[in-house]
Amino acid sequence: MRVIEDKIPLSELREMAQGTFGGFVKAVVDVERGIMAVDAPMHSDEEAELLRSGSGQENLWGINLYPDEEGDAFVEFDSMINLRPSQGNRSRGVDNAEIREAIVRIVGRLVQR
Repeated sequence: MRVIEDKIPLSELREMAQGTFGGFVKAVVDVERGIMAVDAPMHSDEEAELLRSGSGQENLWGINLYPDEEGDAFVEFDSMINLRPSQGNRSRGVDNAEIREAIVRIVGRLVQR
């Protein structure tokens, strides 16, 4: 697992994907701090690492990154950690459009293509 605060090359995400799930890499994005954790077997592992480093639970969102895809297919909003009825998120996705857009912006800044 790795916490990305600056940049990660797309080629490195491809290597991670091949080493774990084949086509994708699990990631958790902190929308407040603008960082993400990648390359763990479960989103909850990445979530725990970010919590240890000072992130707030309400700012963490689980996604999957598909390094061989472009556009909207690159980021998939699907994780059990996203189920948060107390925050109005009643699905494994990210129901709030503003949060989805923030996640896409952060991923776009952190992943070097």
